[in-house]
Formats: sequence, structure tokens, C-alpha cells
Amino acid sequence: MAAAAADGHSTLKRCLGVLRDAKNDSEQFAALLLVTKAVKAGELDAKTHRQIFDAIGFTFPNRLLTSRQPPAGCPENTFQALGLTLLACFCTDPELAGHSQILNKIPTFNDILVSPCNPDSTSMIDDVYQCLSAVLATARGPRELVTKGTVSALCQAYLNGSYGSDRALTLLLGLLAVAEARWWQKDAPHLLAVLTKLSKDFLKAEDMTKFELCEVLPHFIPLSPPLMQDSQGCECLQRLYKGLASILGSKLSQSQRDPALKLAACLVQACGSEWIPAGSAGSKFLALLVNLACVEVRLTLEEPDPLEVEGKKEVVTACYVLIEMGIQECLREEKPLLEEVQKMQLMRIMEEAFGAVIFYLRQAKQEELQDPFIFASVRILGAWMAEETSSLKQEICELLPFLVCYAKKLFKEGSPSASLPHPELVSTEGSALPQDALRFLLPGFCHLTAEDRPRDILISEGAPALLCEYFLQQWEVLTSQPESLPPLTSPEMSLQTACGIFLNLVVTAPDLIRQDKTFSSLMELLLKALPLLTQKDHLVLAANFVTLGLMMARILASSAVLQETRCAKDFFRAAILFLSQAHTAQADPGSEALAMAVSPTYASAWPDIRELWFLGMQALASSIPLFLWLPQAILQAQWVENLSELLSRVSPASVEFELIAAFQGVLVELARASQPCRDIILSHHGQEWANLYGMAALEQCLSEQ
Repeated sequence: MAAAAADGHSTLKRCLGVLRDAKNDSEQFAALLLVTKAVKAGELDAKTHRQIFDAIGFTFPNRLLTSRQPPAGCPENTFQALGLTLLACFCTDPELAGHSQILNKIPTFNDILVSPCNPDSTSMIDDVYQCLSAVLATARGPRELVTKGTVSALCQAYLNGSYGSDRALTLLLGLLAVAEARWWQKDAPHLLAVLTKLSKDFLKAEDMTKFELCEVLPHFIPLSPPLMQDSQGCECLQRLYKGLASILGSKLSQSQRDPALKLAACLVQACGSEWIPAGSAGSKFLALLVNLACVEVRLTLEEPDPLEVEGKKEVVTACYVLIEMGIQECLREEKPLLEEVQKMQLMRIMEEAFGAVIFYLRQAKQEELQDPFIFASVRILGAWMAEETSSLKQEICELLPFLVCYAKKLFKEGSPSASLPHPELVSTEGSALPQDALRFLLPGFCHLTAEDRPRDILISEGAPALLCEYFLQQWEVLTSQPESLPPLTSPEMSLQTACGIFLNLVVTAPDLIRQDKTFSSLMELLLKALPLLTQKDHLVLAANFVTLGLMMARILASSAVLQETRCAKDFFRAAILFLSQAHTAQADPGSEALAMAVSPTYASAWPDIRELWFLGMQALASSIPLFLWLPQAILQAQWVENLSELLSRVSPASVEFELIAAFQGVLVELARASQPCRDIILSHHGQEWANLYGMAALEQCLSEQ
């Protein structure tokens, strides 16, 4: 055997010499046939493959690929086949597989895949697949394949069902595994055609093929919207729903159930619950999905065996996606998929699953905190804490030190992680710190800081200082494009929720605000930040900044940053502008009089900012006696005149009592603190409309000398 191999190598060396020294095409062709025969036999090692390249280079295979006249008595594509065999040989070297001379042949490879296949061309197709597989494994390869049209070629090759179609699907899976979302969009029609075939096969299959397809299908389900926007995509989703309902309604082994749960989670990530039809069958299926996910979480995490958990992380992470959908559906009031009884049952079942998640996290060791599965577990617990505030309170309080420590670790080790894309939940492969755990914990922390015991724990664990640092960082992320602030983003949502936490602390722990220096830094940021917010695009965030800033200013009134500095004046000017422009007079359809109404620019956001606006008015009224220069700032904004005119013009019956009280609170403090303000109110018939609106405190204040 060894002697034969040695003879083969010596023959090959002679052939390579002939190739180099050949005087005519017939001599080259004869030597080349021997070289390709040796390559095809698979007897050559990597070193010899490289020797072939060093002897031939790319020039000769390039000539073969473009030659159209075959040798006498040979098949038409003989030269092409020889050229492809040599390129396939070269591609066994990763360095050569990424060479521009190989990459620029991608269109040629694609053409061969989509051409009609005859018995003489099967070896060419094998060589093409070998070249494409090698290119895919290189750094530049995936992008080059996508931009040069290989996705559509592979889709056509698979759909044609001709020789090598199974390899086309394998290559597609490899390419889609590293593909970016926009690549899917580029070839959406072709990929949708493949998904159509796969979904039909999935629905029809009655054997293990059904479960094998559960592993394949997720690669063809994009996270972007095309499936729901296209009738062909909707039909695919219907088939996948029916196929999954058939699987999950049967008795399954673990190896059969896990891929089905992962496919369901993938569909949830792509389409939410919209792929599940309304009605009795859909609601039962949804309840079953969430139930199975909760059971899987409990079985894996309640008595965790480290080896068993390690093997189940991917499926449990998929179960987290299904449970999060369960939380959302249990809270859904408009066109709910679930009946009330089902919601109550699922909430109890999910509570047990979250008990297991908490138990698992309490066992986590310091060296495991890098594990993306810990992040996924914290994230789903954050989703539960955000919505369910009454259950597992004791257990969550006991876990709070871990959650703060974990969030702090990720924050300290990371860069602006809110700018990272939404984490891919179905896979825990390849993830790495940093990730933004605080983003998912903030809503739960907002609820918890309203209650004594969890708030005390959060304060003792240093959460306020961490949240202040996080707030500053998120503001930097949001304003990293100074020309125009981006529309509503996760940093903006995080900032809004953090404001809710700080407002809770301002109300319940004012001494903390007064004593902890980090809140002075927060106050300074609010003073500088509010004037930068364009209220039209960021009205809710502006409302949060106004209210939080005014309420903190009352506590920190003696701090240096608030002593009639330019920043302080700019902040109060912006706050006054925000509060003063919220209401206007508009025609009342049922009357000739004008009616008080929310300003058009505020109308769409009013449900979200109404409470903040009233709190801001109270805080402004309280601030007027504390800052002697504030009445002058209000005068400069002409708010006193404008408000007096507004109250004079509208029908008193159109002004709700709470609004009258808010206006009166500010006007009384202005009349007490500033003679010019008092004079303007009186000159605008203030005593008359104060009496008309039942503003007894203002009426009395104005009547005093």
C-alpha cells in the first residue's frame, strides 16, 4: 500500500513536470488527466495539493473554465470539469479558498448549480459544492456568497431536486446560520419558496422526518417581518402551526419534543403569537405550548444536575421565549387568545416555573456568571417581575442581592451595551459579555422601589448608585448622534423606566437623595439634558426629566449647581415651557364657547405623561419659594399672562377639577413670592376668574394687602 502511494506520488511529480514544460495542448491535457485522476482518487495530502497549486497556479484552471472546444471524442464540458477539479483541490487549503481568484468564480459555481444536470456533470457539481463549502468557511466567504447570488442558486438547486440537492440545503443552512437579517431580505422570494416546500413536507411527514425538519426550519424563519406581510408566508405559518399542533398533541420522547419547542420559540421570536389562530383550537395550543415550556423549565432547573443542565440550556432558553409570550398573552386585553380561566391556570403554572428559575440563579457560582444562559434566566425573570408584582415576593427579595451584583458585573465589564442588538434567545452559542441585564431588570425594580422591604434591600446593595451610572451611560448612548436624536429606542425606554425608579426614591427616601453624591451628578445631568430634548419626538422622556428634575430640585435646593447657574436657569426655562404648553383653547362642538383641551402636540402622548405633568406642576409650585429667581423666569416665559388669558377665554365647565387645582397651586405661590406676578394676575381680571373657577386659595391670596 505504501509502495503504491509512493509510486502515485512519483507519477504525480512527473506529471507536474510535464505540465510545466509541455510544448503543446495535447501534452498538457494528457498530464492534466493524470493529475486530476490522482486528485479524484483522494490519495493526496494537503502538502501535495499545495504542490499542485504551486506548479499550476490559477492561470491554467482559468483557461480550462473558459475553453469551449473539448478534445476530440470527449464530452462538451471536459475542460470545465478538469478546471473545477483543480479548483476543488486548491480549496482544501483555507488560504486559497479565500483567494480573490476563487471568490470571483462564485458566479460560475452558481451557474453550474442551476444548469440542467446530466450524468456527465455530476462530478462537476460535487466539485462546485466542495468549493462553495470551502469558501463558506472563510472570513470573507459568507458575504461574498450572498452578494454574488449563491443563496438564490442554492435555493433553485434544492427546489429542482436534482443531483446534490441535499448538499444545497446543507450549504444553505450553513450560510443562513451566519447570515445577517438584511441578507435574508435580499433573497426573500427564493428563501420563501424553500420555506414553502419545507413547510409542506413538515405538514405531510408522519415519520422521523417531521422531527428532523424541526431542526432545519428555524434557519428559514427570519426575525424581520416578511412572513406576516406575504400571503405565501402566512400559508407557511399555517402549515407550521398545524404541524406543531400535531406533534405537541402527541406523546413524545425528549429528543422529539425539544426540537419542536425550539421551532415554536423561533416562530414566537419572528411573529409573536400572530401565527397562532384565534379560537378554541388556537387558545388550547397556546396554553399547551406555555405549559410544556414551564414543565421543561421545572424539570431542568428545580434539581439541577450540572451535566444535565448543560445539555438542556438551548431548549430551556427556547422555553423562556414561550413563557414570555405566555406572560404577554395573559396580560392581553384586546382580542385575547386566551380565556380568563386559561389565563389564571397559566399564571399559576408560570409562577412555579419562575420559582425554579429563582432556585437555579441562587445556586449560580461566581465563575458561571459569564454563561449566556444565566443572562437568559435573568432576562426572563425580569419580564416576570415587570408584570407580576405580587407572587414570589419573598423569593425575589432574597434574590435581589444576586441580581444587583450580576447587573453591576455586566455593566462594569461592558461598554454601552444598550447599543447591542436584541439578544438572540433561542441560541446560547457564541454569546459573550457585555450584555445589558439592567435593561430587563429596570421595570421590576421600578415596582419594587415602591415597597419598603425590597427598596431597603436595593439601597443596601448599592442599586441607586449603579442606576445613576447606568442612567448617565444610557443618555450618552441616546445622544451619540448629536445631529438628531434617534426615535424611541431601548436606551430611551431604559431612561424613562429609570426615572420611575428615581421618582419612587425621591418620594420614599429623600434623605438618600440628599446624602448620596451620585444624585448630585444625576441632578447635574438632568439640568443639562432637558434643554436638548426635542419635545415633539421625545415628549415622554421630557416629561420624566421635567418631573424628576423638579422633584429632586426641591430636595437639593441648597446645592451649588442649583444656585442661579446658567444650567439651572436653562433647565427651569425648559421645564416651564414643557408645563405651560400642554393645554390650549379649542372650539367646543356643542357650544359657542371655547373649551380647555390638551394641545395637539401633546395629545398622542398624554395618556403616558398626564400623571407626570400633574406631578411636575406640584413640584414647580413647591420650588417657587425655594428659588428666588424662579418667578422672574416664569415672567420671562409670559406664562402668567398666557394662563390668565386661557382661563378667561374657556368655559369653566370644560376645565376638570384636578387641572384647576394644578393651576391654582402654581399661581398662589407666584402671587405670594412675586409682586410683579401678582400684579399681572390682577391686571388680567384674576380675582374674577379665580372666583369663577372656585380657586378659593388664589382669591384669598389676591385679596390680601
